Amino acid sequence: MNLHEYQGKEILNSFGVRIQRGIVAQNAQEAVAAAKQLTSETGTSWHVIKAQVHAGGRGKGGGVKLAKNLKEVETIAGQIIGMDLVTPQTSAQGKRVHQVLVAEDVYYPGETETSEFYMSVLLNRGTGRNMIMYSTEGGMDIETVAEETPHLIFTEEIDPTVGLLPFQARRVAFNLGLSGLAFKEMTKFVANLYTAYVKSDSSLFEINPVLKTSDNLIMAVDAKVTIDDNALYRHKNYVDLRDVREESAIEVEAGELGLNYVDLDGNVGCMVNGAGLAMATMDLIKQAGGEPANFLDVGGTADAARVEAAFKIILKDPAVKAILINIFGGIVRCDRVAQGVIDAYKNMGTINVPIIVRLQGTNADIAKELIDNSGLDVMSATEFQEAADKVQQVLS
Repeated sequence: MNLHEYQGKEILNSFGVRIQRGIVAQNAQEAVAAAKQLTSETGTSWHVIKAQVHAGGRGKGGGVKLAKNLKEVETIAGQIIGMDLVTPQTSAQGKRVHQVLVAEDVYYPGETETSEFYMSVLLNRGTGRNMIMYSTEGGMDIETVAEETPHLIFTEEIDPTVGLLPFQARRVAFNLGLSGLAFKEMTKFVANLYTAYVKSDSSLFEINPVLKTSDNLIMAVDAKVTIDDNALYRHKNYVDLRDVREESAIEVEAGELGLNYVDLDGNVGCMVNGAGLAMATMDLIKQAGGEPANFLDVGGTADAARVEAAFKIILKDPAVKAILINIFGGIVRCDRVAQGVIDAYKNMGTINVPIIVRLQGTNADIAKELIDNSGLDVMSATEFQEAADKVQQVLS
């Protein structure tokens, strides 16, 4: 579950991580009120207006701007709220902005120059350990840094049996070239950031930039946070942070129906039981010259109601030119799945795209006979390659 910047910062703050303070606004008037409140609480005279969408690179798309007075706060907030923000991480249509974060200006003058760093905490799947990744090149795309100056990216792996050790936090601060108060502040920042990552059951905390202020404080100016959905039962207070407006409407609907669905850009709809078989089916479609339009795992119960729901979800995508149903009948019998396909087809009336059904496993021969004798415009297959050939045939 992805969070907005302001939500991620709230979690960080609850674990003692210093953050750039801000207030969320739904319209220009609320933005002005938020700016006045921030001025009274923090003394800031300038404000940063940030679009709140689940995408990086907001500044490049015009979604992050500095306001030097209340009139600019109102104007900029009015321009950003309601816009379709296009960034390197969105589609060409962009994401609609429903709210902005009005934040304090933390780049104030002082005794030293400000510095920006990159820092993230995530799982290193290769070693099975959590990892802190950090760089002196904050404010830039970490992918660009990795490609052009990989020696400027450091990593610190944490043994899960002992957690982050003090010397590791100090090594992060040392590698970032800090000293004095900033060094102490960074070690505290790193320790609290790692605690927030672990205690919130997150799969990613990315702070870009981490700022060293002119008075040597360390704070999170941005926050990209992804919570592990599987751990939400332990964090009931996080469930309400989900913003379905930022998600695919089809994926949200599929989730409410109990279907595991991921929307893709292809032309062949997939209906499969089991994630491994679904991945193999997507490979099959690619080999047949098509492109998978979705990942859809109907699970172990592929009855008529579930198959019908899956059909409706797949057919919401206008790019779908064919549907491949690939079911392995282990727990569920193939003949029951076949009957479910037939019943769902009849309930829905005419389906205007070709359907290929490949059923293998318990009672596969009975299932093929049911499909072949149904009188419906459905093609049956027994082998993987046979299904691939029929996909290729209907697409040509």
